[in-house]
Amino acid sequence: MDTKRVINIFIFILVSSPCLASAGDIVHQDNNAPKRPGCDNNFVLVKVPTWVDGGEDTEYVGVGARFGRTLEAKEKDASQNRLVLADPPDCCSKPKNKLTGEAILVHRGGCSFTAKANFAEEANASAILIINNKTELFKMVCESNETDVDIRIPAIMLPQDAGANLEKLIKNNSVVSVQLYSPRRPVVDVAEVFLWLMAVGTILCASYWSAWTARETAIELDKLLKDGSDEFSNMEGVNSNGFVDINMASAVSFVVIASCFLVMLYKLMSFWFIEVLVVLFCIGGVEGLQTCVVALLSCFRWFQHAGDSFIKVPFFGAVSYLTLAVCPFCIAFSVVWAVYRRISFAWIGQDILGIALMITVLQIVRVPNLKVGTVLLSCAFLYDIFWVFVSKWWFHESVMIVVARGDRSGEDGIPMLLKIPRLFDPWGGYSVIGFGDIILPGLIVAFSLRYDWLMKKNFRSGYFVWAMTAYGLGMGKAKFVKLETIIPCLYKERVKL
Repeated sequence: MDTKRVINIFIFILVSSPCLASAGDIVHQDNNAPKRPGCDNNFVLVKVPTWVDGGEDTEYVGVGARFGRTLEAKEKDASQNRLVLADPPDCCSKPKNKLTGEAILVHRGGCSFTAKANFAEEANASAILIINNKTELFKMVCESNETDVDIRIPAIMLPQDAGANLEKLIKNNSVVSVQLYSPRRPVVDVAEVFLWLMAVGTILCASYWSAWTARETAIELDKLLKDGSDEFSNMEGVNSNGFVDINMASAVSFVVIASCFLVMLYKLMSFWFIEVLVVLFCIGGVEGLQTCVVALLSCFRWFQHAGDSFIKVPFFGAVSYLTLAVCPFCIAFSVVWAVYRRISFAWIGQDILGIALMITVLQIVRVPNLKVGTVLLSCAFLYDIFWVFVSKWWFHESVMIVVARGDRSGEDGIPMLLKIPRLFDPWGGYSVIGFGDIILPGLIVAFSLRYDWLMKKNFRSGYFVWAMTAYGLGMGKAKFVKLETIIPCLYKERVKL
């Protein structure tokens, strides 16, 4: 296949994939309401499993307030309490309900959060669950002029849709009970370690492949020059067609092209658009997987003859017999993943296709010098900062985070991600990393190894070790301080925090 054409299409798709995201829309500027005695809890996510008429039902996710009693960390230590509606609904005055330890469900608005909690505690409620007026979560804090913050019941914020479901059940005369607890996440999850190994391993493999190819090409050209062969010009033309060099104009235009693509994703995000992205990802995955498998098999003498024998195929030109043999397997692999991508272990297929595609991109697309690489990474840095943080001022939400999560698409996110399930995290979900976090730094790391090999530098005097160490440490810090995306899959309901 014409690899160059495929890569030219996909390089901008991949590098514009979101690189950072957060674990949900919990919005409030903490510095507007600093901690003080009675209002110094940490903001924690809260599991809210429910029971309807004695049967286990949906589990929701809320966020704990800065004030109130802290929650148990283990489910076995948390008590189960009946949930009732407040009267009045906003709980801005003492409820008319006669409570005997029930949890109370109230609406946001009308008065401060601490006032609602104080009235609920005065009415003998065991906990207060406040329904937000939006589907996102909100950090509840104490106002600066409030003094009555000695609250001894837990206060939880629920998203609007969760609160509406519970309210509907109670109004239909169902007996609803809830349990509140906040499991602690592990400091470092095994998924983080494996994700780091995948990212670093992808760049290592691609860098050595790229450097080996460059060295073999240099040796071949050197022989042709010494022999004075007329094939030199033809050889040079073939090599130039085999790789894509990023120039200064391409590096600068990356910001504009990637930004346009990101806005298109944001505006057109829907189920059908994700399906289109899945198809494009599969096409790139087939190309990447085929390239990697053929290169790997060509290292064995049993397959060398098939790899060196070619046949002309309409629309594709000369194709090796080995490529023809491998291609059906790669197509079948991609199709099976696309069809069954929603099952629990489909992330394995997505990661295989993604890693193969990125290795192929890093082997073919090259940075010719450090100047171009510096400009490219600087533009990528500005691109990330703008679309993660600054875009909130114009779009009222982070465009990159919305695209990464696949909001309004009915999917868990775009497929241009490596992801691993958090097996030892009580919250479940996935740790993910965007292709841009691997491809863009990988271009510089691969360049450094090619330079070291061509200049015949050893590990001590070369640049590759330092570049690879810097990437590994930077990626390790980013992952282990939890700058990862978590997409919780909680029991019966898939909840986006």
